[in-house]
Amino acid sequence: MRPTSPIRLRHSTYDAVKSLIITGQLPPGARVTEAELTERLGVSRTPIREALNRLERDGLVEGRAKSGYAIACFDARTAREAFDLRATLEVQAVLLACRHASDSHHQALRAIITERDGLADQDPRFKLREFQLGMKVHRTIAEADDNRMLARIVHDLLDRCQVYVWMDLTALDNWQAARAEHRALVEAVCARDEACATQVITAYIADPRTNVVDLMEARRDLRAMAVAGSAQ
Repeated sequence: MRPTSPIRLRHSTYDAVKSLIITGQLPPGARVTEAELTERLGVSRTPIREALNRLERDGLVEGRAKSGYAIACFDARTAREAFDLRATLEVQAVLLACRHASDSHHQALRAIITERDGLADQDPRFKLREFQLGMKVHRTIAEADDNRMLARIVHDLLDRCQVYVWMDLTALDNWQAARAEHRALVEAVCARDEACATQVITAYIADPRTNVVDLMEARRDLRAMAVAGSAQ
C-alpha cells in the first residue's frame, strides 16, 4: 500500500473533523483537544492541529486559551445572515456560470448529478457523501467563470453554511427536494438559461433559510421554557 502523502493527510483529516461537526457527532459547545481527536481519528497531532486552525478560520470551532477548542454554537441570527449572503453571491455566480461555463464545467456538473442519483436510494450511511456532492454542485458553479476571488468567497461561505444545510436535510428530511433542485439548477446552467437558473438558486437558498431559522428559533424557545420551568 502506498503511504498517504502529507498533503492528502492534511485534507482528509480536515474533512474528517469537519464531518464530525456537520453531522453533530461533535455538538455545538463541545470541548475538543488535539489529543482526543488524535486518538479518535488515528492520526498524529500535526494534521489535527492544522485541521483545527483551518476550522477556526471557517468559523466552525473556537480557540480556548489553554484548554483546546470548542465547537462553535450556531444560532438563528448567524444562519439568517449566512443564507442572505449566499443569496447575493450565488445568484451572481450562477449568472456568470450561465454565460461563461465551459463544456468541461458542464460535464463536471452532470457527473456530480449522476453520482448523486446513484446514492439517492442507498444505505443512509451514504447520506454524508450525497450531502458533499450537493455542496460540490455549488462550488463547481462558483468556479465556472474563472473568477478566483468570487470562487474563494463562495467556497468559504459554503464551509460556514454546511451545518445549516445538513440540519435542513436531516432534521427536516428535505433530501428529495434538494435532489430535484440541484438537478434543475445544473440543467439550467448547462442550457445557459439565466432566468431559470436564477429562479432555482433563489428558491434553493430561501427555503432552507426559512426552515433552519424557524427550527433554531423553536429550539431556542423550548430551551428557554425548560429553564424557566426548572426555576419555578
